[in-house]
Amino acid sequence: MIKVPVKFVRRIEAALGAMDAYPSQHIDLFHHNDTDGLTAGAILCSALERAGYTVAASALEKPYPLVLQKIFERRNRIVIFADFAGKIAPMIAGLNRGGNLVLIVDHHPAEEVDDPSVYVVDADLFGLKGDRDISASATCYVVAEGLAASNRDLAHLGALGAVGDGFFVDGALSGVNRSILKEAQDQGTMRTESVDFGERYYMRLEQEYPADQLCSTLDTLGGVGYYQGGAAKGRELCRQGFTLGLHEEVQNLLETRKRLFDQEIERLRSQGPNTTAHLQWFDVEERFRPMGVKMIGVFCTVIRNMDFLDPHKYLAGFQTLPDEVPGFGEIAFNSKKISMRVSDFLTDEIRAGRKPGLSAFLPEATIQIGGFADACHGLSAATTVPIGREQELIEETERVLSKEK
Repeated sequence: MIKVPVKFVRRIEAALGAMDAYPSQHIDLFHHNDTDGLTAGAILCSALERAGYTVAASALEKPYPLVLQKIFERRNRIVIFADFAGKIAPMIAGLNRGGNLVLIVDHHPAEEVDDPSVYVVDADLFGLKGDRDISASATCYVVAEGLAASNRDLAHLGALGAVGDGFFVDGALSGVNRSILKEAQDQGTMRTESVDFGERYYMRLEQEYPADQLCSTLDTLGGVGYYQGGAAKGRELCRQGFTLGLHEEVQNLLETRKRLFDQEIERLRSQGPNTTAHLQWFDVEERFRPMGVKMIGVFCTVIRNMDFLDPHKYLAGFQTLPDEVPGFGEIAFNSKKISMRVSDFLTDEIRAGRKPGLSAFLPEATIQIGGFADACHGLSAATTVPIGREQELIEETERVLSKEK
């Protein structure tokens, strides 16, 4: 058994016990669309189907309130959220009104709820750090292990999601993530090599692949190909390996990403970002279409250490949210997504406690101006605000940061 805090084990046992006693065997599973979310979804699909449940899985870029309202129009089901929603557990309880059994399996900063129909299975509530110790995939693996010991053969997916999130300590997985990696190594499904910057990981599907290559493939399918069914293909890749034609599809998506990213990098090099005392920011508007809005965060990660940016300032990028969600049809969001990342310099400053992490100020600033905040870490964060209030969010973020000092 993977070692986690005893109180966290008790929460998992309570949630699984509630599932076992629930009259419905149908599960609506909603998971994030990056590597961590796709592996989390694949782990839960496999473990729950083995346990006899019928699982309908869907990927969401974020659990937007308008989407949640549609989800909770249905009653008498088991609803599971993976890799998001811990922070908005009170909102979910209010929308659910006891109509379904809800499990929130997350690793972001979370809030408790006093509601017997909602279980917040989030290690952040029990002393673990989601941007250091435990990924969403690792959390889902611990849940799967709680369902049945036979699910230990899913350890490689628990480790891969942690690699995808990239929260390493001295270039290597740590905490619960590392324990799950060791289990996968013992099973022969993961392999580790020591390198100058820490470790490099390899995973075996139908053959061995570098883990970072698999992460790039999954992020591409789930992010670049989100509106073309890519998330479902990514989930199946985790479970079945590469299928005929998938390599070519991924290559085409990567070419789209490279073209759009290169154009935006050139734009930023020539024009520079907007700047304030603590922030540097830009708005890609709709220039990243047809890619999903997950890609603004990926883009910020790609450029965060480039020479046209100030390593001492927080980096923020805006992208217009399309008014549609696969599986839900048209939804009038009228919103912008903001994603924030930090340079290597600020990463060290945040981890040393000398600078506030993103989760310390972006959610507060967003909520203050009527936006939506969920799933923020200290080193990466994303929220949404109504179109037209982008400058107001920047100003409110500066105000909150001034208060943090």
